[in-house]
Amino acid sequence: MNHDASAALVGTVYDRVHRARLVPVIRVKDGDSALELVDRLLTAGLDVIEVTTTIDGWDEVIATLRERSPEACVGAGTITSAAFAQRAVEVSAQFCVSPRIVPQARAALVAGGVPFIEGGLTPTEVLGAAEHGVAKLFPAHVGGVSYLKSLLAVAPTARIMPTGGIPLTGAAEWLAAGAFAVGIGSDLTAPGDIAARVTEALDP
Repeated sequence: MNHDASAALVGTVYDRVHRARLVPVIRVKDGDSALELVDRLLTAGLDVIEVTTTIDGWDEVIATLRERSPEACVGAGTITSAAFAQRAVEVSAQFCVSPRIVPQARAALVAGGVPFIEGGLTPTEVLGAAEHGVAKLFPAHVGGVSYLKSLLAVAPTARIMPTGGIPLTGAAEWLAAGAFAVGIGSDLTAPGDIAARVTEALDP
């Protein structure tokens, strides 16, 4: 893939993340549970999904989803090493996410044309990661919405995705504060009508 094509692909993925507003973070025990949960999310209209490497068989989950749900945008989360990054490329993950800065992983993903949302908590980490595309603010609940506002006050064009400890009911506040998108974990994926809860939270 040439540079222009790779850049266009990365831009398209970022556009999908931004339009989605919510990125479900799948962190369950096993692959079967992950696939069942993703089916519920897709049915609810949430088609940008982050499958974390903490799941046993995470790579098989992504490979399966890429084959059976081509309409979804499936990423690999908790990419903390070059080995994880390389495996994510091999199973055709469409983006990768890390809670920290991982230069070796970034190198592998850039070579594979895969967008990398990395970051951390400090201004140096978050704004440094934002220079490469989209940054992850983690754990977001530590500083809260006011912390995101402070970061955007000094870097208003930074694209930042807060994740970690954010309840679904709080997502609208983060988005209103300028979040590029919001990563939501167990609160979003709890049993019940996901679509109804999302509508209530974002479009009351």
